Amino acid sequence: MRIGLIGTGRIGTFHATVLHRHREVGSSLIVTDADSARAHALADRLGATAAPSVDEIFTWGVDAVVITAATSAHGELIGRAARLGLPVFCEKPIALDLPGTLSALAEVDAAGTILQLGFQRRFDVGYTNARKAVRSGRLGRLHTIRAMTSDQSPPPAAYLPLSGGLYRDCLVHDFDMLRWITGHEVVEVYAMGSDAGPSMFREAHDIDTAAAVLTLDDGTLATATATRMNGAGYDVRMELAGELDQIGVGLDDRTPITSTEPAGPPAADKPWTGFLERFGPAYEAELAAFVDVVRGERANPCDGQEALHALRIAEACELSRLERRPVHLAEIPGGRD
Repeated sequence: MRIGLIGTGRIGTFHATVLHRHREVGSSLIVTDADSARAHALADRLGATAAPSVDEIFTWGVDAVVITAATSAHGELIGRAARLGLPVFCEKPIALDLPGTLSALAEVDAAGTILQLGFQRRFDVGYTNARKAVRSGRLGRLHTIRAMTSDQSPPPAAYLPLSGGLYRDCLVHDFDMLRWITGHEVVEVYAMGSDAGPSMFREAHDIDTAAAVLTLDDGTLATATATRMNGAGYDVRMELAGELDQIGVGLDDRTPITSTEPAGPPAADKPWTGFLERFGPAYEAELAAFVDVVRGERANPCDGQEALHALRIAEACELSRLERRPVHLAEIPGGRD
Protein backbone atom coordinates (compact mmCIF):
# COMPACT_ATOMS: atom_id res chain seq x y z
CA MET A 1 0.00 0.00 0.00
CA ARG A 2 1.37 3.40 -1.00
CA ILE A 3 0.78 5.91 1.76
CA GLY A 4 1.75 9.57 1.64
CA LEU A 5 2.59 11.14 5.00
CA ILE A 6 2.52 14.94 5.28
CA GLY A 7 4.50 16.41 8.18
CA THR A 8 7.67 14.89 9.65
CA GLY A 9 7.81 16.54 13.06
CA ARG A 10 7.78 14.55 16.29
CA ILE A 11 4.48 12.71 15.82
CA GLY A 12 4.96 12.48 12.05
CA THR A 13 8.34 10.83 12.50
CA PHE A 14 6.81 8.35 14.94
CA HIS A 15 3.95 7.53 12.56
CA ALA A 16 6.29 7.21 9.58
CA THR A 17 8.44 4.74 11.50
CA VAL A 18 5.39 2.67 12.44
CA LEU A 19 4.01 2.68 8.90
CA HIS A 20 7.38 1.73 7.41
CA ARG A 21 7.40 -1.35 9.65
CA HIS A 22 3.89 -2.35 8.55
CA ARG A 23 3.94 -5.29 6.15
CA GLU A 24 1.39 -3.63 3.86
CA VAL A 25 3.34 -0.36 3.55
CA GLY A 26 7.09 -0.78 4.03
CA SER A 27 9.27 1.03 1.50
CA SER A 28 6.20 2.26 -0.39
CA LEU A 29 5.90 5.07 2.17
CA ILE A 30 6.28 8.62 0.83
CA VAL A 31 6.96 11.51 3.22
CA THR A 32 7.03 15.26 2.82
CA ASP A 33 7.40 18.31 5.02
CA ALA A 34 7.61 22.09 4.73
CA ASP A 35 11.18 21.51 5.94
CA SER A 36 12.46 19.54 2.95
CA ALA A 37 15.74 18.62 4.61
CA ARG A 38 13.91 17.08 7.56
CA ALA A 39 11.72 14.98 5.25
CA HIS A 40 14.71 13.77 3.25
CA ALA A 41 16.63 12.86 6.39
CA LEU A 42 13.72 10.77 7.65
CA ALA A 43 13.23 9.10 4.28
CA ASP A 44 16.93 8.23 4.08
CA ARG A 45 16.88 6.76 7.57
CA LEU A 46 13.81 4.62 6.88
CA GLY A 47 14.44 3.70 3.28
CA ALA A 48 11.28 5.54 2.23
CA THR A 49 10.76 8.19 -0.48
CA ALA A 50 10.80 11.94 0.14
CA ALA A 51 8.46 14.04 -1.99
CA PRO A 52 9.56 17.59 -2.88
CA SER A 53 6.24 19.05 -1.69
CA VAL A 54 2.68 18.28 -0.71
CA ASP A 55 1.64 18.46 -4.37
CA GLU A 56 3.50 15.27 -5.19
CA ILE A 57 1.67 13.40 -2.44
CA PHE A 58 -1.52 14.06 -4.38
CA THR A 59 -0.10 13.42 -7.87
CA TRP A 60 2.12 10.38 -7.38
CA GLY A 61 -0.77 7.95 -7.07
CA VAL A 62 -0.93 7.19 -3.34
CA ASP A 63 -3.60 4.92 -1.90
CA ALA A 64 -4.11 6.93 1.29
CA VAL A 65 -2.83 10.00 3.13
CA VAL A 66 -1.65 10.47 6.71
CA ILE A 67 -1.73 14.09 7.90
CA THR A 68 0.63 15.06 10.71
CA ALA A 69 1.34 18.59 9.48
CA ALA A 70 0.70 21.81 11.40
CA THR A 71 -2.87 22.05 12.68
CA SER A 72 -3.56 25.12 10.55
CA ALA A 73 -3.11 22.96 7.43
CA HIS A 74 -5.32 20.04 8.44
CA GLY A 75 -8.64 21.26 7.08
CA GLU A 76 -7.31 22.21 3.64
CA LEU A 77 -5.39 18.94 3.30
CA ILE A 78 -8.42 16.86 4.33
CA GLY A 79 -10.53 18.65 1.74
CA ARG A 80 -7.91 18.18 -0.96
CA ALA A 81 -7.67 14.45 -0.28
CA ALA A 82 -11.45 14.09 -0.16
CA ARG A 83 -11.84 15.72 -3.57
CA LEU A 84 -9.42 13.13 -4.95
CA GLY A 85 -11.26 10.27 -3.26
CA LEU A 86 -8.35 9.42 -0.96
CA PRO A 87 -8.77 7.91 2.53
CA VAL A 88 -7.22 10.07 5.24
CA PHE A 89 -5.81 9.53 8.71
CA CYS A 90 -5.41 12.88 10.43
CA GLU A 91 -4.02 13.75 13.81
CA LYS A 92 -6.51 15.76 15.83
CA PRO A 93 -7.86 18.35 15.47
CA ILE A 94 -9.55 18.56 12.09
CA ALA A 95 -9.13 22.34 12.15
CA LEU A 96 -8.31 25.17 14.53
CA ASP A 97 -11.95 26.15 14.99
CA LEU A 98 -15.48 24.82 14.66
CA PRO A 99 -16.32 26.47 11.29
CA GLY A 100 -13.15 25.03 9.76
CA THR A 101 -14.01 21.62 11.18
CA LEU A 102 -17.54 21.67 9.78
CA SER A 103 -16.24 22.79 6.39
CA ALA A 104 -13.72 19.93 6.19
CA LEU A 105 -16.34 17.40 7.28
CA ALA A 106 -18.70 18.69 4.61
CA GLU A 107 -16.02 17.96 1.99
CA VAL A 108 -15.57 14.42 3.32
CA ASP A 109 -19.33 13.81 3.39
CA ALA A 110 -19.77 15.15 -0.15
CA ALA A 111 -16.99 12.93 -1.46
CA GLY A 112 -18.03 9.88 0.56
CA THR A 113 -14.42 9.23 1.55
CA ILE A 114 -12.80 7.86 4.71
CA LEU A 115 -11.54 10.15 7.46
CA GLN A 116 -10.07 8.57 10.59
CA LEU A 117 -9.03 10.87 13.44
CA GLY A 118 -6.12 10.23 15.78
CA PHE A 119 -7.77 9.65 19.14
CA GLN A 120 -5.26 7.04 20.19
CA ARG A 121 -6.72 6.40 23.64
CA ARG A 122 -9.41 4.31 21.93
CA PHE A 123 -6.62 1.78 21.33
CA ASP A 124 -5.07 1.88 24.81
CA VAL A 125 -5.55 -1.36 26.77
CA GLY A 126 -6.54 0.42 29.99
CA TYR A 127 -9.24 2.54 28.38
CA THR A 128 -10.45 -0.41 26.32
CA ASN A 129 -10.83 -2.52 29.46
CA ALA A 130 -12.67 0.32 31.19
CA ARG A 131 -15.14 0.50 28.31
CA LYS A 132 -15.76 -3.24 28.52
CA ALA A 133 -16.33 -3.03 32.27
CA VAL A 134 -18.81 -0.17 31.97
CA ARG A 135 -20.68 -1.62 29.02
CA SER A 136 -20.94 -5.04 30.71
CA GLY A 137 -22.72 -3.55 33.73
CA ARG A 138 -19.98 -4.59 36.13
CA LEU A 139 -19.93 -1.17 37.80
CA GLY A 140 -23.70 -0.85 38.00
CA ARG A 141 -25.11 2.63 37.55
CA LEU A 142 -22.28 5.08 37.05
CA HIS A 143 -22.51 8.09 39.31
CA THR A 144 -19.06 9.74 39.09
CA ILE A 145 -16.23 9.94 36.56
CA ARG A 146 -12.92 11.69 37.17
CA ALA A 147 -10.62 12.28 34.20
CA MET A 148 -7.28 14.03 34.05
CA THR A 149 -4.44 14.82 31.66
CA SER A 150 -1.30 16.41 33.08
CA ASP A 151 1.78 17.23 31.00
CA GLN A 152 5.12 17.11 32.78
CA SER A 153 6.32 20.30 31.13
CA PRO A 154 4.73 22.87 28.82
CA PRO A 155 5.13 22.92 25.04
CA PRO A 156 7.24 25.59 23.33
CA ALA A 157 5.82 29.11 23.59
CA ALA A 158 5.48 29.30 19.80
CA TYR A 159 3.11 26.32 19.85
CA LEU A 160 0.56 27.82 22.21
CA PRO A 161 -1.13 30.32 19.84
CA LEU A 162 -1.49 27.51 17.28
CA SER A 163 -2.76 24.82 19.66
CA GLY A 164 -6.38 25.90 19.98
CA GLY A 165 -6.08 26.14 23.77
CA LEU A 166 -5.92 23.65 26.60
CA TYR A 167 -9.49 22.34 26.21
CA ARG A 168 -9.23 21.76 22.44
CA ASP A 169 -5.64 20.56 22.38
CA CYS A 170 -5.42 18.48 25.54
CA LEU A 171 -8.70 17.74 27.31
CA VAL A 172 -10.41 16.89 24.02
CA HIS A 173 -8.96 13.37 24.50
CA ASP A 174 -10.69 13.06 27.87
CA PHE A 175 -13.94 14.32 26.36
CA ASP A 176 -13.69 11.66 23.66
CA MET A 177 -13.13 9.01 26.32
CA LEU A 178 -16.17 10.13 28.31
CA ARG A 179 -18.38 9.45 25.30
CA TRP A 180 -16.57 6.35 24.05
CA ILE A 181 -16.47 4.54 27.37
CA THR A 182 -19.94 5.38 28.63
CA GLY A 183 -21.92 5.53 25.40
CA HIS A 184 -23.57 8.73 26.67
CA GLU A 185 -23.42 12.34 25.56
CA VAL A 186 -22.33 15.40 27.53
CA VAL A 187 -25.25 17.83 27.77
CA GLU A 188 -23.85 20.62 29.98
CA VAL A 189 -20.46 21.89 31.14
CA TYR A 190 -19.10 24.40 33.61
CA ALA A 191 -15.41 25.14 33.17
CA MET A 192 -12.70 27.27 34.75
CA GLY A 193 -9.07 27.93 33.92
CA SER A 194 -5.94 29.47 35.38
CA ASP A 195 -3.07 31.28 33.67
CA ALA A 196 -1.08 31.77 36.86
CA GLY A 197 1.93 29.92 35.47
CA PRO A 198 4.55 31.23 33.03
CA SER A 199 3.71 34.46 31.22
CA MET A 200 3.74 32.73 27.82
CA PHE A 201 0.26 31.38 28.53
CA ARG A 202 -1.16 34.84 29.17
CA GLU A 203 0.61 36.19 26.10
CA ALA A 204 -1.02 33.45 24.01
CA HIS A 205 -4.44 34.08 25.64
CA ASP A 206 -4.31 30.50 26.88
CA ILE A 207 -4.38 28.80 30.29
CA ASP A 208 -1.95 26.37 31.89
CA THR A 209 -4.47 24.61 34.15
CA ALA A 210 -8.15 23.78 33.61
CA ALA A 211 -11.04 22.12 35.39
CA ALA A 212 -14.54 21.29 34.17
CA VAL A 213 -17.68 19.71 35.57
CA LEU A 214 -19.65 17.85 32.91
CA THR A 215 -23.15 16.38 33.08
CA LEU A 216 -23.99 13.39 30.91
CA ASP A 217 -27.41 12.74 29.43
CA ASP A 218 -28.14 10.02 31.99
CA GLY A 219 -27.27 12.27 34.93
CA THR A 220 -23.75 10.94 35.52
CA LEU A 221 -21.40 13.66 36.76
CA ALA A 222 -17.84 13.92 35.48
CA THR A 223 -14.88 16.11 36.26
CA ALA A 224 -12.01 16.70 33.86
CA THR A 225 -8.79 18.48 34.78
CA ALA A 226 -5.62 19.29 32.88
CA THR A 227 -2.36 21.11 33.40
CA ARG A 228 0.78 21.83 31.43
CA MET A 229 2.88 22.07 34.61
CA ASN A 230 2.90 18.67 36.35
CA GLY A 231 6.57 18.40 37.31
CA ALA A 232 6.19 14.90 38.79
CA GLY A 233 5.60 13.41 35.34
CA TYR A 234 3.08 12.80 32.58
CA ASP A 235 -0.15 11.72 34.26
CA VAL A 236 -3.21 10.53 32.35
CA ARG A 237 -5.89 8.79 34.37
CA MET A 238 -9.60 8.12 34.58
CA GLU A 239 -11.62 6.84 37.52
CA LEU A 240 -15.13 5.48 37.03
CA ALA A 241 -17.29 4.91 40.10
CA GLY A 242 -20.56 3.03 40.07
CA GLU A 243 -23.01 1.64 42.59
CA LEU A 244 -21.38 -1.81 42.37
CA ASP A 245 -17.69 -1.20 41.71
CA GLN A 246 -15.00 1.38 40.99
CA ILE A 247 -12.16 1.14 38.47
CA GLY A 248 -9.19 3.27 37.42
CA VAL A 249 -7.28 3.73 34.16
CA GLY A 250 -3.63 4.77 34.25
CA LEU A 251 -2.70 3.34 37.64
CA ASP A 252 0.56 1.41 37.37
CA ASP A 253 4.14 1.45 38.63
CA ARG A 254 4.91 4.47 36.44
CA THR A 255 2.06 6.71 37.61
CA PRO A 256 3.75 9.92 38.83
CA ILE A 257 2.12 10.22 42.24
CA THR A 258 3.41 9.58 45.75
CA SER A 259 1.18 8.22 48.51
CA THR A 260 1.40 9.87 51.94
CA GLU A 261 -0.04 6.78 53.62
CA PRO A 262 2.41 4.73 55.73
CA ALA A 263 1.45 1.54 53.93
CA GLY A 264 0.86 3.18 50.54
CA PRO A 265 2.63 2.14 47.33
CA PRO A 266 6.12 3.54 46.73
CA ALA A 267 6.77 6.43 44.35
CA ALA A 268 7.39 5.47 40.73
CA ASP A 269 11.03 4.78 39.93
CA LYS A 270 10.53 5.80 36.31
CA PRO A 271 7.42 8.00 35.93
CA TRP A 272 5.94 8.61 32.49
CA THR A 273 7.46 11.64 30.77
CA GLY A 274 5.27 12.20 27.71
CA PHE A 275 2.46 11.04 25.45
CA LEU A 276 4.57 9.10 22.94
CA GLU A 277 6.09 7.04 25.73
CA ARG A 278 2.79 6.48 27.55
CA PHE A 279 0.68 5.75 24.47
CA GLY A 280 3.22 4.30 22.03
CA PRO A 281 1.43 0.95 21.58
CA ALA A 282 -1.91 2.73 21.13
CA TYR A 283 -0.49 4.95 18.39
CA GLU A 284 0.80 1.88 16.60
CA ALA A 285 -2.56 0.14 16.91
CA GLU A 286 -4.53 3.07 15.51
CA LEU A 287 -2.33 3.20 12.40
CA ALA A 288 -2.67 -0.56 11.91
CA ALA A 289 -6.41 -0.03 12.16
CA PHE A 290 -6.25 2.68 9.49
CA VAL A 291 -4.49 0.32 7.08
CA ASP A 292 -7.24 -2.24 7.74
CA VAL A 293 -9.92 0.41 7.15
CA VAL A 294 -8.36 1.40 3.81
CA ARG A 295 -8.23 -2.28 2.83
CA GLY A 296 -11.91 -2.64 3.69
CA GLU A 297 -11.21 -5.11 6.49
CA ARG A 298 -12.77 -3.19 9.39
CA ALA A 299 -15.08 -0.28 10.16
CA ASN A 300 -13.67 3.18 10.85
CA PRO A 301 -12.95 3.29 14.62
CA CYS A 302 -13.05 7.10 14.91
CA ASP A 303 -14.59 9.06 12.05
CA GLY A 304 -14.93 12.80 11.66
CA GLN A 305 -18.27 12.98 13.40
CA GLU A 306 -16.82 11.35 16.51
CA ALA A 307 -14.07 13.98 16.53
CA LEU A 308 -16.67 16.71 16.07
CA HIS A 309 -18.56 15.61 19.19
CA ALA A 310 -15.41 15.82 21.32
CA LEU A 311 -14.55 19.22 19.84
CA ARG A 312 -18.03 20.58 20.61
CA ILE A 313 -17.50 19.69 24.28
CA ALA A 314 -14.17 21.52 24.21
CA GLU A 315 -15.83 24.52 22.56
CA ALA A 316 -18.51 24.54 25.26
CA CYS A 317 -15.84 24.48 27.96
CA GLU A 318 -13.99 27.39 26.40
CA LEU A 319 -17.20 29.40 26.17
CA SER A 320 -18.03 28.52 29.77
CA ARG A 321 -14.60 29.66 30.94
CA LEU A 322 -14.79 32.95 29.07
CA GLU A 323 -18.35 33.77 30.13
CA ARG A 324 -18.13 32.17 33.58
CA ARG A 325 -21.42 30.29 33.26
CA PRO A 326 -22.80 26.81 32.57
CA VAL A 327 -23.07 26.06 28.85
CA HIS A 328 -25.50 23.59 27.29
CA LEU A 329 -24.11 21.62 24.36
CA ALA A 330 -27.20 22.63 22.39
CA GLU A 331 -25.64 26.11 22.22
CA ILE A 332 -22.70 24.79 20.19
CA PRO A 333 -23.23 24.41 16.40
CA GLY A 334 -22.78 21.05 14.71
CA GLY A 335 -24.91 18.88 16.99
CA ARG A 336 -27.34 16.22 15.93
CA ASP A 337 -30.77 17.41 14.81
